[in-house]
Amino acid sequence: MMRRIVLFAVLAMLGATGARAEEDDVARQARWQDLRHAVFGDRRVEDGAGVITLEAPPRALDAALVPITIDLAEPAKVKAVYLMIDANPSPLAGTFHFGPAADARELRTRVRVDAYTLMHAVAETEDGRLFVAERFVKAAGGCSAPSTKDQKLAIARLGQMKLKPVGMETEGEAAANTGHDMVQLLISHPNYNGMQMDQLTRNYTPARFIQDVKVTRGDALVFDLAADISLSEDPAITFGLANGAPGDSAAPVTVEVHDSADATFKQSFDLPRKGT
Repeated sequence: MMRRIVLFAVLAMLGATGARAEEDDVARQARWQDLRHAVFGDRRVEDGAGVITLEAPPRALDAALVPITIDLAEPAKVKAVYLMIDANPSPLAGTFHFGPAADARELRTRVRVDAYTLMHAVAETEDGRLFVAERFVKAAGGCSAPSTKDQKLAIARLGQMKLKPVGMETEGEAAANTGHDMVQLLISHPNYNGMQMDQLTRNYTPARFIQDVKVTRGDALVFDLAADISLSEDPAITFGLANGAPGDSAAPVTVEVHDSADATFKQSFDLPRKGT
């Protein structure tokens, strides 16, 4: 509930100025300072060099599917990551809270970008410090871009999920309990944000979007994502799984998704092991 209050405060504050592709650096930095204060209050936000990096294309090929990558130098010391797309209608795109089954050294996902904008990724460490990385992305119209799928097909496939390995660390690292598995979660969901027009009826499609994604391995939390309308259609999230205590790596991975229509989707996955 508190997250919603913060988001509404951000929208009310930033909506008056609007997002404009022609904003200069001074205006962009002023927008970021307003957003930073709305989300973090008077807490100090430090330069993230050596702590967190944010990668995104300088000019996106598709504003509705902009790939971003967040890297953490010391993931064990980070308890949460905030992703902000400053000029979007709802700037706080998502907040990842990590658990003991996460290896958070790398996160990847895809987002919508409404106008030329700064993006920020903020790492919150276990001792409460905040560190920020910044990128500027040239993209526009991603929030109102029409869905790539027929609405009936999108609803028929709603909530279907896949979880697949995308890379494995070496056996030696795993044996030393420092290895990790990278996996990609694919969620079938149109993530309608209320800004997209149906090309046949010329009416706006009602908003229906993913709000929460919780991933666990056995009884241990990997991450809990509080999301909003800036995630792309059919969200894709690539993340790391820690290989810690004996037996943990054999436990199934369970994904639970909640959307704004109060629907819940849940599925468990048994991942193939190294050497199998």
